[in-house]
Amino acid sequence: MIIKRKEIEGLSADIRRIIDGHAHDLRDNLEGRLSILKNDIHTLAGRLNEQALNLKKEKINLADALADISHQLKTPLTAMMVMTELLENAPPDKAAEFIRNIKQGLAQTGWLVSALLKMAKLESGSVNFSKSIITARELLDLALQPLRILLDIKDQHVKLEGDIVFYCDKNWTAEVLTNIIKNASEHSPQGSVIEVTSGSNPIASWIAVEDMGKGIPSQEIKNLFKRYGGTKQGTGIGLPLALAIMQGQNGDLEVDGGGGKSGAKLTLKFYAI
Repeated sequence: MIIKRKEIEGLSADIRRIIDGHAHDLRDNLEGRLSILKNDIHTLAGRLNEQALNLKKEKINLADALADISHQLKTPLTAMMVMTELLENAPPDKAAEFIRNIKQGLAQTGWLVSALLKMAKLESGSVNFSKSIITARELLDLALQPLRILLDIKDQHVKLEGDIVFYCDKNWTAEVLTNIIKNASEHSPQGSVIEVTSGSNPIASWIAVEDMGKGIPSQEIKNLFKRYGGTKQGTGIGLPLALAIMQGQNGDLEVDGGGGKSGAKLTLKFYAI
């Protein structure tokens, strides 16, 4: 089959238009080697364009993550800088208060940076969940390790009912449970009991955390999983991070706000299929 020079020149011009960023369909739905070549070039151009779009999205996600970190760190760092300047001339009782607040600020800042970096990692698709079998008790013990001091300070206890087996990434799931129990502790009074239950049915296995707070008004629930859009307490990053981790494991995170009158209940669900 002879390919005319004019056809080659036309194909070359079309390719240059694609290279310059113009949308152009090379396919002509005809038979012959030239048509096959056009189809192959069109497919290749489509794949390269998709890769370029994905790379652009990754750059945007990285920029957003850095902006989030900068935005969220500004307030606690400014507060700690002010307290540090006042510390030198402060009376002993006030100095002790400043030191305590600075320690709390440093702990919160460390948690925030860690959470934002984990969120960025999840959003970039670079997390490979490593699933294994773990009991509810083992998962809860793992989740409680970073919270021992917080619970002791508030004289709070965590009670588990049911001890089923889960198939999940234990470290990432413990991260979710830690965030949920941390929220429950912050919204529960001194000396209260945070109830954790677990169970299963043919559709899913679950573990739930119920606090002893005032509940979550229904109008606030829809914003809980929006970054920085949750309740007035907290940083607004813990629940979006928790949901991303659960969805990455074919799971979900459900909220029962208690009608805004009784304690809120958050349930981690792992679907069987």
